[in-house]
Amino acid sequence: MQASTAPTLWLKSPEAVFTANNQNAGNGLLIQGSRIIELVKGGETPKLHFDAIENCTGKVIMPGMINTHHHFYQTLTRCVPGALNKPLFPWLTFLYKVWKNLDEEMLYSATKLAGLELMKSGCTTIGDHHYVFPKRLTHAIDVQVQALAELNCRGVLTRGSMSLGQSSGGLPPDSVIQNEETILKDSQRVIDAYHQSATKHASPMLQIALAPCSPFSVSQELMEQTALLAKQNDVLLHTHLAETEDENAFCQRIYGARPLDYLEQCGWLTDRTWLAHGIHFTSEEIVRLGNAKVGIAHCPTSNMLLASGICPTLDLIKAGCRVGLGVDGSASNDCSNMIQEVRQSLLQQRLRYGAEDITAEYALGLATNGSASLLHRQDIGDISMGKQADLAIFDLSELRFSGAGDPIAAIVTCGAHRVDKLMLAGKWVIEEGEHFAINEQELLIEHTKLAKKLQSAVN
Repeated sequence: MQASTAPTLWLKSPEAVFTANNQNAGNGLLIQGSRIIELVKGGETPKLHFDAIENCTGKVIMPGMINTHHHFYQTLTRCVPGALNKPLFPWLTFLYKVWKNLDEEMLYSATKLAGLELMKSGCTTIGDHHYVFPKRLTHAIDVQVQALAELNCRGVLTRGSMSLGQSSGGLPPDSVIQNEETILKDSQRVIDAYHQSATKHASPMLQIALAPCSPFSVSQELMEQTALLAKQNDVLLHTHLAETEDENAFCQRIYGARPLDYLEQCGWLTDRTWLAHGIHFTSEEIVRLGNAKVGIAHCPTSNMLLASGICPTLDLIKAGCRVGLGVDGSASNDCSNMIQEVRQSLLQQRLRYGAEDITAEYALGLATNGSASLLHRQDIGDISMGKQADLAIFDLSELRFSGAGDPIAAIVTCGAHRVDKLMLAGKWVIEEGEHFAINEQELLIEHTKLAKKLQSAVN
């Protein structure tokens, strides 16, 4: 193999580097092409040749964060009055009446806006769980693929599904569900069209996973068939599970089993699976999850806003689970800011585990290498030689950081909210807080117009 002839960039003299693996990169790192080729220890200069220098004085460098659970379309229904101050099931019941009117133009705008929010807050890999397919939105994943291409970020799009409508005893109205033959056929289509496997791509930009919405919106047969389809295509599985006690009661009433028992019956208790929320597990269930190496997307803000509970992250990790971070939908969080989600995780988890075990580094680790582990990604999630140069750079020259003694702790506890620069595969996609290709004001105007149109269509 020939050595790369791409120019080499030294990110020099940062205030601090959070590597997510305890390596020393005190004087920055060298980037060549799309990869990190050297970590420069504190007080040292690079051993390798470099062509250019990026002065990072007063800044913190960290791995680009990886969001593992979201619903982009929900940016169109933030703070809708009829859904405020409600727990999960009543909240969903109201909003389904709004979401049944979604169309392709709305989803395209929502995906771009949610993705841009995530990128501006330090994300280089953005994940979405889209499961609402009204008649005007049958090709939702194709729409999202187009939006992600314009954002120039890595993405994991999950082909969600709902087949169990109210007429069959499910929670969602029949207007937003699809029949199971359609779901399975389209799931195979989007995998064939868009999924970049790790075996064929050194560092995939776009991957597809399969994601029935939840135990209360699909049949057992669809859960089972989806697991088989995922295994045949070597893609991951995702769903909501154990988010509320209401869900536990629903599963026991309909299936005669707790959610985790039902999941195992459907063939989902495997390391191919990552679950959103994972709050209401017993101690015995946590052991079973750990033994199966199941992943959990921890979504603290949403869990607090809907009063769902607190994910037992440390217990899950100690049992053997892979735990990452997600902002969840923008109608159950009303924000798509990943670095703020890190802060929320720190604060919420300290209520359960205390201050000594839940550090800024722990919370940042959930959003970086923890999230990478959920997605079975070994090319991203930390700063080390050979990894992709997906990096978030935060500037400490704001009032909120003045007087801070520990720069990494400051990023979390002082409330960082936007990046100064974002690098993806060795290229700057955000500089001075602005995306290189997206006109933010135009996007904001269009998205606001479409949100008003959607909300006014409730009947």
